[in-house]
Amino acid sequence: METTQVKPEVNTPASTPAPPKKFTPPKKRGWVKWVRRLVILAVLAGGVVFLLAQCQSAGTQLAAGAYLTETAQVRDLTVSVSGTGPIEPIHSYRATTLVSGEVLEAPFEEGQTVSKDDLLFRIDAKDVEDNIQQLESNIRQQELNLRAAQLNLEDLLERQEDNQEENAKEHNLESNATGVVTEVHVEVGDTISIGAPVADVLDREHMKLTLPFHAADAAGFYTGQTAQVTVDGTLEVLTGAIDELGVTDQVGPGGSLVRQVTIRVDNPGALSDTSRGTASVNGLPCASGGTFTYAESKQITAKESGEIETLNLRKGDWVTDGQIVGSFKKTELDDMDTQIENARIQIENARIQVENAQISLQNARDRLEDYTIRSTITGTVIEKNVDVGDNVGGSASSTAGYTYMAVIYDLSALTFDVRIDELDINKIQVGQKVEITADALDGEQFTGTVDKVNINGTTAAGVTTYPVTVKVDGTPAALKPGMNISAKILVEHAGAVLTIPVDAVKRGNEVLVAGPGCLDENGNVADLTAIETRQVTLGRNDEDYIEVLDGLEEGEVILIENQASNMMAMMMGMGG
Repeated sequence: METTQVKPEVNTPASTPAPPKKFTPPKKRGWVKWVRRLVILAVLAGGVVFLLAQCQSAGTQLAAGAYLTETAQVRDLTVSVSGTGPIEPIHSYRATTLVSGEVLEAPFEEGQTVSKDDLLFRIDAKDVEDNIQQLESNIRQQELNLRAAQLNLEDLLERQEDNQEENAKEHNLESNATGVVTEVHVEVGDTISIGAPVADVLDREHMKLTLPFHAADAAGFYTGQTAQVTVDGTLEVLTGAIDELGVTDQVGPGGSLVRQVTIRVDNPGALSDTSRGTASVNGLPCASGGTFTYAESKQITAKESGEIETLNLRKGDWVTDGQIVGSFKKTELDDMDTQIENARIQIENARIQVENAQISLQNARDRLEDYTIRSTITGTVIEKNVDVGDNVGGSASSTAGYTYMAVIYDLSALTFDVRIDELDINKIQVGQKVEITADALDGEQFTGTVDKVNINGTTAAGVTTYPVTVKVDGTPAALKPGMNISAKILVEHAGAVLTIPVDAVKRGNEVLVAGPGCLDENGNVADLTAIETRQVTLGRNDEDYIEVLDGLEEGEVILIENQASNMMAMMMGMGG
């Protein structure tokens, strides 16, 4: 509820006149408000002007920073092509094996220098040596079969020429060996052809004794050398001769190296394949004794073809060369032409058997060479992963955790490969100089020469590159195999030519040139409308600069878009 205060009336005398009213100016509160508003508007206007000035200044700075300036000037230009790659020794050899066995020799150590053809490893090859001996015996047997077939053909041709009547003649079956019959392959009534096996005969008149001699002693022995053989038990001394010499050393008792020597002796009659003995050669004793074996076995073969009528031959019989052991059945008519043709076929078969046996022997001898590993280069041993007593081949390497038995580097020279783009490969020639730097050797520089340009390119992602081999000058001790290097191949020295930065060239061989009024007194871009786009003719280039043949004059200022500034402007625009 509003209340109104009523001022009390004051009674004045009627005779006293009222004083005149004084002039009171109006209050100034409304005018002050207008003044304040005008001041605020003036401040705001000043701020707007200031912001506009700042934006104009920022725009000017942004325009100036959008381009980098360069001057077209004469430089000493060297055309080069760059690439990277790891340092490698000029030659390397990584020893591996194609065979399995125990390592008998490994006469080298890591860090040692070895020469080409030096022995690295010798692997136990006893099984292969035994196989070679068997194959040699097989060849002798096949050669005998071939000779027998040839003689038979000659006999048939003579008989045909003389027109002898062989049909009514009894054909005898003769032994062509002396010894004990160990196996009979035919019986009465069988029909056999020329060269067919009749019986196996074991030569008991001669014995062989294979013994180990110390390797140093056996190295001076020779085939045919006289040997003294002592029979165990009876101590009977027999005179024999060296029949075969082992070609490789083996580990004998106590770890000594021995070599197998086979001695042939005449059997006095008491020796068998269970007898044992020892021997000495030139007074040098064997390392241990051994068991006698029969010298060889032979086979009685048929010299005629036909049905066996009689056979006086049993297992265990003693026969001599030329002894009649049976006969062929008489026939009414022998076809001489057929016999001759069969004889020729038999010769051809025998010849094939000889050739196959010789091939098998040669293959075995080739395998024997695989048991000796020699260095293929002269160099330094970087790794030695196998030593005497280790087993190699098969799964041995994977079990032991190594890939190569040994690694050898020829560090007499260093080399590396760089891959060159297809656009530059035709610039590269053998003999060009190369500037080399290594990532691990900051500040050091080396030189080299292009040694080989390989045209076997590799294409990836639509780009083809070619390997170029560079040989380092000298043998810098600081460069180590495996170091990553950068190479600059000096293709051509262009001399003093007018150049601009490679980055200044836009698509279509165009460059931006600062025209009159484009730059301020500080060399910054002040007027974007004064930028000229100009077509130029270009020549040679290196990684940084390119030659200008036409379209620019020395001293003209060119502009390069500042990618960093453009990115900042884009970010500011996105923020606005």
